[in-house]
Amino acid sequence: MRTIDFVITDENAGKRIKEFLRAFGVSGSLLKKLKNTENGICKNGAPARTIDTVFCGDRLQINIEDSGKAPESADIKINLLYEDEDLIAAEKPAFMPVHESRNHRGDTLSNAVADICGGAFRAIYRLDRDTSGIVLIAKNEFAAAKLAGRVRKDYYAVVCGKIEGGGVIDAPIKRERESIIKRCVAPDGESAVTHYTAIKHSEKYTLVKLKLETGRTHQIRVHFAHIGYPLAGDTLYGGSTEEISRQALHCRDIYFSHPVSEEEIHIFCEMPQDMKKLIEEMV
Repeated sequence: MRTIDFVITDENAGKRIKEFLRAFGVSGSLLKKLKNTENGICKNGAPARTIDTVFCGDRLQINIEDSGKAPESADIKINLLYEDEDLIAAEKPAFMPVHESRNHRGDTLSNAVADICGGAFRAIYRLDRDTSGIVLIAKNEFAAAKLAGRVRKDYYAVVCGKIEGGGVIDAPIKRERESIIKRCVAPDGESAVTHYTAIKHSEKYTLVKLKLETGRTHQIRVHFAHIGYPLAGDTLYGGSTEEISRQALHCRDIYFSHPVSEEEIHIFCEMPQDMKKLIEEMV
């Protein structure tokens, strides 16, 4: 169970508990669960109703029970980059899926952190199986809801060819008609916008820093293939596998406001060795 405490200040005095909690980011579904949980909401140490009013100096407490079925745990060593009562940031290696599927049971990131999370696996976002980097995971329903869509990510990719400067790729994406997996740029696709900056390059490759306005499936991979610079190692979209056996894409930095303390957090994840080898030859 996760307990979160609040001290009511002047600006929130006179509000109903429901109004205060909703403004802080408690979802409607979680509020309903708290109402139906014994001592789910307490004011000054006593059970409270969502229609009760809070006053300056009151101490409000919510008690969030672990919910949802946890994935089966597995003895997989994972590098934890950050952990507190609400969140885990894990370094996902390439070739590891984030979630279980029909073809992957017991070998995913969800299995590796099952014992730490203590309930349902709540990844704030996902990375493709062959993409490496930071995955942020919520330990409770409140943190998951408050952070959804609010984590800023910096990706780094090695693309085939030489790019200089930077730019914006604004090209809608949809699934290819004959494929379950592959995506393509199409006028009738969903809006997709990628900002990129070239960092350095060799004769064969360029390291680019990427920021996404949208989060479409395979967005970075599709966009760079579309402009003629597929990611190194990305066989699905035409990248060369001469020097790397998976798409050279890494989520290196994430930034967010902590869901409870509202402190600004930055988490960094070292570039993996297979990408470092490509980058070492660049200037």
